[in-house]
Amino acid sequence: MNFVEELTWRGMIHTMMPGTEELLSKEMVTAYVGIDPTADSLHIGHLCGIMMLRHFQRCGHKPLALIGGATGMIGDPSGKSQERNLLNEETLRHNVACIKEQLSRFLDFDSNEPNKAELVNNYDWMKDFTFLDFAREIGKHITVNYMMAKDSVQKRLNGEARDGLSFTEFTYQLLQGYDFLYLNQNKNCKLQMGGSDQWGNITTGTELIRRTTGGEAFALTCPLITKADGGKFGKTESGNVWLSREYTSPYKFYQFWLNVSDADAERYIKIFTSLPKDEIDALIAEHQEDPGQRKLQKRLAKEVTIMVHSEEDYNAAVEASGILFGKATKDSLLKLDEATLLDVFNGVPQFEVSREEVEAGIKAVDLFTEKAAIFPSKGEMRKLTQGGGVSVNKEKLTAFDQTLTVADLLDNKYLLVQKGKKNYYLIIVK
Repeated sequence: MNFVEELTWRGMIHTMMPGTEELLSKEMVTAYVGIDPTADSLHIGHLCGIMMLRHFQRCGHKPLALIGGATGMIGDPSGKSQERNLLNEETLRHNVACIKEQLSRFLDFDSNEPNKAELVNNYDWMKDFTFLDFAREIGKHITVNYMMAKDSVQKRLNGEARDGLSFTEFTYQLLQGYDFLYLNQNKNCKLQMGGSDQWGNITTGTELIRRTTGGEAFALTCPLITKADGGKFGKTESGNVWLSREYTSPYKFYQFWLNVSDADAERYIKIFTSLPKDEIDALIAEHQEDPGQRKLQKRLAKEVTIMVHSEEDYNAAVEASGILFGKATKDSLLKLDEATLLDVFNGVPQFEVSREEVEAGIKAVDLFTEKAAIFPSKGEMRKLTQGGGVSVNKEKLTAFDQTLTVADLLDNKYLLVQKGKKNYYLIIVK
């Protein structure tokens, strides 16, 4: 596979330094993408860069994932309106360990192949580098004029940031440039890749290599991913969509991809999956014939959920989706963990009742009219129950005055009440 051709049809090239394609065609190339370890999980905003490394390895080249343990202590001004919080060493170590585990789902770190992936941490080569040594060995090669001309610096200096640009942030491009120089000298790394907002920092690295060693160095960036309506990709009302199940449940993760627009699904399935071109083209053609089937979204959600989580998590997410929109059973409900249950029924009316009232046993009619305002009157509830229109935990209520106890609770805490086909209510027993 030709890496540049692969990225081109997938819509994943924004800018590429002249000579990059020629280099890739003549040898196995080592390239890196930098990952900022400011959290203990990656989010889907990182996925484009990670997929570049994944495609790079599939094309026979050697990927390096660089965790910015040192630069994470500084903060990158690119695209930011304010300086980020600086992290301590212990937090960084924890974050790096978590990110390593997530990356191993995308890249092969363990084979004996010459192009097996490696994970490097710039803290390893920066921690003993003194300021004086850095100023003498690196700082003298790049002029302030060159650094000032970068877009990321210009934007901050031209009033986009309330507090201007700190010296710490100003030096960021030199630190990132030194990473490239170090990897070039120690790992024979000739290519740095990243998002288009990183072009200035990446080219500082190529310039530093050229001026210090005269070595070959190239740059390639992918576009910053947006939504078709111009909104920010990967942001929801509750914030980032994370790869860690601790922050975004597999169900919620699956739902994010399932609910993207048709236009976005066409772009995202190329960028965020490894499906071949002919299969994607066929899926797009099928989808355009009958958009209501949402075949693109379903396949996109399947591929990304399995890649990030597992097939088991994907199957559970599909089953959980059926609870709201299909003919699910009580068994389906019992399989849900608490986080998924709350995600599935996020937005449905919720009522809290005390445990004491349920422990002693309470008639459903009293619970659903007096303690939780699901029905306006006992008469209305009786009528709907007799018609088979009321369910508790996906089982039809046989009598409107049936006694409910803690034995009926899901996770020893919840009752799911369904009124008619579409109206759900969640009773939380505390």
